[in-house]
Amino acid sequence: MYRRIIKPILFSLTIERAHHVALLLLRIIGLIPGGRWFLRKCYTVRHPALEREVFGVKFANPVGLAAGFDHNGEAYRELAALGFGFIEIGTVTPRPQAGNPRPRVFRLPKDRAIINRIGLSNRGLDKTICHLRRPHEGLIVGCNIGKNTVTPPENAAADYLRLFRNLYQYADYFTVNISCDNSCREGTTYTRTHILQILDPLFDFRRGQNQYRPIMLKVSPDMSDEVIDEISDILLETPLDGIVATNGTHRREGLHTSHMALDKIGSGRLSGAPLTQRAVEVVRRIHTRSGGTYPIIGVGGLMSADDVRAMLDAGADLVQLYTGYVYNGPGMVKEVCRALIADAEARQTAEKAARQAAASEAAEPKTAVSEVSAPETEVPEAAEPTSPADAPQTQQEPAEKQESIRS
Repeated sequence: MYRRIIKPILFSLTIERAHHVALLLLRIIGLIPGGRWFLRKCYTVRHPALEREVFGVKFANPVGLAAGFDHNGEAYRELAALGFGFIEIGTVTPRPQAGNPRPRVFRLPKDRAIINRIGLSNRGLDKTICHLRRPHEGLIVGCNIGKNTVTPPENAAADYLRLFRNLYQYADYFTVNISCDNSCREGTTYTRTHILQILDPLFDFRRGQNQYRPIMLKVSPDMSDEVIDEISDILLETPLDGIVATNGTHRREGLHTSHMALDKIGSGRLSGAPLTQRAVEVVRRIHTRSGGTYPIIGVGGLMSADDVRAMLDAGADLVQLYTGYVYNGPGMVKEVCRALIADAEARQTAEKAARQAAASEAAEPKTAVSEVSAPETEVPEAAEPTSPADAPQTQQEPAEKQESIRS
């Protein structure tokens, strides 16, 4: 239904208008009594094989919605009812900001991709808190936080700390987005000194709280392998809880969309299918560098259940969808979850067969020993009768019993 009817209607609109329509419809459904229950009934899959515990938080399934879909936390309850194991809202900035001039989001259907240079458009901290105050017990909500565009780099730490302190009681975990905005390149934002200037005040604040909130760091696929290793070392040497890998890319290599169309679109981050391979590579590198002991949320180019499998195999503990969800529709989460359940059941069947085979192999030597020793013990019983009278005695025994009965 989505691909035949709803998707053509939404794709006839600009991507930003279609996004607003989708969020509005979800909010309307949420206002209808039983609306969220109906969504859960249609799209949610529950199974013990899907459950995960990551950085001390229990997830019903490992498939989440990436930041950027619900900037202000307006529809996270309805989005969770569509089957996601967790929702990450944002990016939230301390003060409202309009972002870059429109048009600023573009579809690349030939590449199953999106170019985005929104510029962290959101309604600010206070409005987000109003939305997060709504009851949402049982839902895992992460908050992606970033600085205002007008905030100079030397004051960035104050923006992050203000967001962290005020949202601390409402979010289940935080993702620190250290990118400036979607229309420019990172430059100095990935130096060790700059990152620790942002993270250290957050660690200090968290130490004084009764409740623990995990802190994740979101990284770019455009980083060199050396910088990725440096980020991984920060993870090993500080109280940072994990990595979200990756954000969108500024690269345009290997696209099917014409160069003329790309030049007309201009700058922005590319997400979708062209990002899949690089995102998996970054996750695998971080997983290897950290020894596989720290949580990783894999995001970027997850367009199918096979892509999710590849990301989990590379070392991700959880995954997030965004562009793949836009192109495939709300049934994608159910499809991925069912594939993961099938994989888990196949592994259980294989492990059971392996155990049975091992048990059979272990029993074979005992059988062989008993077969070797059997003739020695059974020879006397199998021997021929020594006198012809022995056999008739056993054959006449029933006749003797009959004679005794007659008498």
